[in-house]
Amino acid sequence: MLDFNPRSGFANRLNAAIDRALELDQATLPPRDYLGASRLGHPCERALQFEFAGAPKDEGQEFSGQTLRIFEIGHALEALAIRWLRGAGFDLYTRKGDRPDGGQFGFSVAGGRIRGHVDGIIAAGPEGFGLAIPALWECKTMNARNWRETVAKGVVVAKPVYAAQIALYQAYMEGSVPGISANPALFTAINKDTAELHHELVPFDAGLAQRMSDRAVRILQASDAGDLLPRIATKPDFHECRMCPWAKRCWGLPA
Repeated sequence: MLDFNPRSGFANRLNAAIDRALELDQATLPPRDYLGASRLGHPCERALQFEFAGAPKDEGQEFSGQTLRIFEIGHALEALAIRWLRGAGFDLYTRKGDRPDGGQFGFSVAGGRIRGHVDGIIAAGPEGFGLAIPALWECKTMNARNWRETVAKGVVVAKPVYAAQIALYQAYMEGSVPGISANPALFTAINKDTAELHHELVPFDAGLAQRMSDRAVRILQASDAGDLLPRIATKPDFHECRMCPWAKRCWGLPA
């Protein structure tokens, strides 16, 4: 008899096989050798320094198969959002030449040690929305709790890491897409639990972009000099430290 119980040994073994394949595939990817603009808004500069240096994560802190599945679902939902926006009349470009092999739009500065890849650039929009173009498009998928918070507070307050990412992209893409920093970005958030959509326009924050750029330079300079940047907290039970994949390494080092 076939066993359709999701908690059965069969289901667990199959899930384990799927996750094992995802984890093995992840392990073959080359380590990132640059600071990603999508991460520079993270509150702890030492954690970003560990990440940039490729420091091994604490035991058990590598991405699990389930986490990797969550990431892939996010990519699939972003692809759907692209199709939905285009269907609604937005001229949205996500790759150079808009071919699958064209590569993402992005930027590279500081000798390639600071980089970013944008989700899309809007070249035109339907009438009635007053969207200034060209405009950066950024898309994130969230669980229901985070989505509701973003809707209630706006991305700048609710998700400062995303706000920093948007500001950096607007600033650094100006060289290749003139005018993109003068116009508000379109931010789209997808509720993964309900498929609800949230959209908001995010004006360019030049001050935030400059602070994040300065932070990137500070991390690069400290890394080159062999200096360790300060921790974000004075005690390891701080909430950011509890979630950090380098917490044991960090707190095992001198302050």
